[in-house]
Amino acid sequence: MEKIRWGVLSTARIGRTQVIPAIGRADNAEIVAIASRTSKVHAAAQELKIPKAYESYEELLDDPEVDAVYIPLPNHLHKEWVIRSAQKGKHVLCEKPFALSEVETEEMIAACLEHGVKFMEAFMYQLHPQHARVKEIVASGEIGEIKLVKSSHSFYLHNRSSDIRMDAVMGGGSIYDVGCYSIQAIRHLTDAEPMEIMAQGEIDPVKGIDLTGIVHMKMSNGIHALFDCSFDMASRNEYELIGTEGSIKVPFAFRPDINDNKGVILVQKEGIVREEKVQGDIYRLEIEGFSNAILTDSVPAITADSTIKNMRVIDACYKSLRTGKKIVMEERN
Repeated sequence: MEKIRWGVLSTARIGRTQVIPAIGRADNAEIVAIASRTSKVHAAAQELKIPKAYESYEELLDDPEVDAVYIPLPNHLHKEWVIRSAQKGKHVLCEKPFALSEVETEEMIAACLEHGVKFMEAFMYQLHPQHARVKEIVASGEIGEIKLVKSSHSFYLHNRSSDIRMDAVMGGGSIYDVGCYSIQAIRHLTDAEPMEIMAQGEIDPVKGIDLTGIVHMKMSNGIHALFDCSFDMASRNEYELIGTEGSIKVPFAFRPDINDNKGVILVQKEGIVREEKVQGDIYRLEIEGFSNAILTDSVPAITADSTIKNMRVIDACYKSLRTGKKIVMEERN
């Protein structure tokens, strides 16, 4: 089988512990290079059995044996390195959030289109088959008409003095970091876009980033949605759909990997709970899916349109949080 040859920009933890091992498990991908701005890259390459190690991102992008790059850099560097990767003809899988604004996102996507490369925002969770199963249950009518979607994604951030997620300049904040998942999930589950957004939260008085965000959204099809995200709460990664006849709860919605890659779906109706378990290696599915899109010249699972719309909602959440006002979204195609 033909394989996509991958390079990774940075020795970030998610790359070392999740994505690079997943490339190794994938049938249609292989890891060939890693880059960092320090000499530590050599130790990382040796540990992860990566053939090539570069002490600059530019060198990796100049390597003709690299077909695609994974970018887990801090949020504020995504725009620069997605565009530079595209200019070098490399396909791009970039960590979420893809950018820090809708405007940045459009510039990045335009560069990828101009240079004929595939790109995808790394919402690995959505590749897990439990979400397709949830949509099947909803479509069956088992829980009636959906009235409300609730989503929570949080963890307690301990090392606040040095963690980049606490740095406003680097794109820190709970909505950027974990709220983006709930926004994406709500849009996907309801097949609708938010028309009204009201956000409240807790802002760190020193760092100026949102430690917590609590957001109400009214969707274009009338469904109401609530989500919370936080660096100040216990670990949760779940969503729930409440219908006129029952409900569906997914307790490992965004991180089934912490549950041995098992998705759990709890369907409650008339006081009876049915449990379904769905297996799926999210990081492997992400790598194989994107590599397949390159090999077959097909559209990646997370589309450009979805990425732009998700960023538009993130922008509106931050605007509401800053102003204390409800944001009414413009209708767009």
